[in-house]
Amino acid sequence: MQNAIVPLFPGLPGGPELLIVLFVLVLLFGANKIPKLARSTGQAMGEFRRGREEIEEELQEGAEESSADADSDVSSTESSTESTADAEKSS
Repeated sequence: MQNAIVPLFPGLPGGPELLIVLFVLVLLFGANKIPKLARSTGQAMGEFRRGREEIEEELQEGAEESSADADSDVSSTESSTESTADAEKSS
């Protein structure tokens, strides 16, 4: 029985595949443009991350406001119920 090499992360490219991709990138863009391409890709990823964080913060704030509104509605309903009960007792 042969021992098969099992990839650590199935579905992800391994060492030889990454070298081929790097070689194709050098052929397509040239060695001088690859650092610029990597820099612009990093900047785009950073902008995407910041945008995602802003949206998450807005959603969190909206959820907090909704729960605060619901709490105030409950407390106002309780106070109006108590005042109605007090008015009925005094009559």
